[in-house]
Amino acid sequence: MIFHLSNTQFIDTEKGLDISLPLTNDLNNPRAWYVNPPMIEPVMENGFVGSVAQGGNVNFRNIFFNPHGHGTHTECLGHITEEVFSVNKSLKSYFFQAKVITISPEKKGEDLVITKNQLENLLKEEIQNATCEALIFRTNPNIEAKKHQNYSATNPPYIEVEAIEILNQIKIKHLLIDLPSVDRENDEGVLAFHHAFWQVPENPQFDKTITELIFVKDEILDGNYILNLQTAPFENDASPSRPVLFEIFTK
Repeated sequence: MIFHLSNTQFIDTEKGLDISLPLTNDLNNPRAWYVNPPMIEPVMENGFVGSVAQGGNVNFRNIFFNPHGHGTHTECLGHITEEVFSVNKSLKSYFFQAKVITISPEKKGEDLVITKNQLENLLKEEIQNATCEALIFRTNPNIEAKKHQNYSATNPPYIEVEAIEILNQIKIKHLLIDLPSVDRENDEGVLAFHHAFWQVPENPQFDKTITELIFVKDEILDGNYILNLQTAPFENDASPSRPVLFEIFTK
């Protein structure tokens, strides 16, 4: 289906580019934060068999997972607040002007870090015009192993807190990244970038989200897209999500 953005621009809704990672029932599932792999198991109670393959009438499975630790997920400021806030209530619109950028984190001591200077150089046009609401990070190396990585105890790359100045300058509301966190794995619970992005506690930003553990294929070029960001309707600070990009065509 063709959807017109203007008299000259349109998207094809049948040509979505899915940048989420699926939840699987094996060790291939991407994970972080020292959690075990997710479990998807048939219910077996009181003679009931929740598996057709095992003699049951229907497939009826329990799923045990952690939204922060297992695959693509979207979170709201409730991730770092004492009061419980739900991403299901925070995300109230689902289509956004978006930009994909590819970035190679820089070496700083023992860490690999996405820096303010890098974003300033990559986002010069947005700094002048503030044209996008969502920013999507593809980090190098962009290898297939990201789809199955166990990030626990690996000190993955992260974003330095000073970079928030650039994101605030271009008014980014939705940040998506192919890493397990925007903050350092072991930062003694400071979560500096999370706090700066959501301005907690001084000025809480309820309409901003962070999406982690995405995967952006190399075939998806850097540039501008329309993002459809959908989450499962869980009343929780984070939920499994499926971000889908749509290329913008011009007549």
